[in-house]
Amino acid sequence: MRLDRTDRKILDLMQNNGRISNLELAEQVGLSPSPCSRRVKALEDAGLIAKHVTLLNEKKLNLNLTAYIHISMDRHTPERFENFQKIISAYEEVMECALVTGTDADYQLKVVVRDMEHYQAFLLGKLTRIEGVTGVRSSFVLQQVFSHTALPLSQIK
Repeated sequence: MRLDRTDRKILDLMQNNGRISNLELAEQVGLSPSPCSRRVKALEDAGLIAKHVTLLNEKKLNLNLTAYIHISMDRHTPERFENFQKIISAYEEVMECALVTGTDADYQLKVVVRDMEHYQAFLLGKLTRIEGVTGVRSSFVLQQVFSHTALPLSQIK
């Protein structure tokens, strides 16, 4: 799907305000509501809009500890990786999981928990029990300087 200027504007506005009404969105992009709604539906159907979410405030929910964890695996086989990914995707503490390169780790996880006690329970009770995990290195966020959820649409051709 080729994106024109209006599509990009729609995506930009929706990334920054997921609760924007169709009427307000249409006004801001210079369309009437029906064509705007059809464009949003087309963007959804094309998979460019993956889903609509509400971002919660971790601190207000007493989820005070964020860790980035590097995981090393014993074998680099599709079966080993599939098993790890299936298990790790079921853990609610894991916000992100990426297969990475450039380090001695195979995966990088972003984990959010209440405190160090809960992190230890997650680490020892879940993470290190996954078959094939041979190394775990954790780094803890001292201060979240900034975090974006909006993608850089100016880079799209």
